[in-house]
Amino acid sequence: MPEDRPDLGKMAQRLARAVAEGEGPVLSREDLQMWDYVVLGALAEGPAPTQGELARLTGRDPTRLIGHLDELARRGLVERRPDATDRRRRVVTVTPEGLATFRRCRTGIRELEERLLADVTPHDRAVFLRVLEHLSEGTDREP
Repeated sequence: MPEDRPDLGKMAQRLARAVAEGEGPVLSREDLQMWDYVVLGALAEGPAPTQGELARLTGRDPTRLIGHLDELARRGLVERRPDATDRRRRVVTVTPEGLATFRRCRTGIRELEERLLADVTPHDRAVFLRVLEHLSEGTDREP
C-alpha cells in the first residue's frame, strides 16, 4: 500500500531551497559564497587540515577549492603555509577575522533556522534535527 506523502527527495528539495534562499542574504552581507562559508566552517571545527584534507572534509573538488582559498586568503580570512612534515603540501587555518566572519554568518543562519522551525514543537524539533543529522552523516558512508 503506497504511503500518502510526498517523496523524501521532493520534501528535502523544498526545504533545501528555502534554506539556501534564506542563507543568501546572510552570506552576501559578509561578501561570501556558500562554499566560502562551508570552508570557514570546516576550519572552525577542528585542527588545520591540508588543502587536500579540506577538499575531502567539505566535499569540494580540490581544483575548485583553490579559488575559494585564494579569495579567502586575499581577504585575510584564512592562512596557508607549508606543512611541517611535507613542504609540498599546504596547511590551511582560519584567522581570527575569518572565525569572526564565520560566527556572524552562523548567527544569521541560526536565526533563519529558528524562523523555519518556529511552528514545530520543541520535541518534534529535537527529533527532526537528530534524524536529519543521522541521515546526513549516513550519506558519507560507503554503500
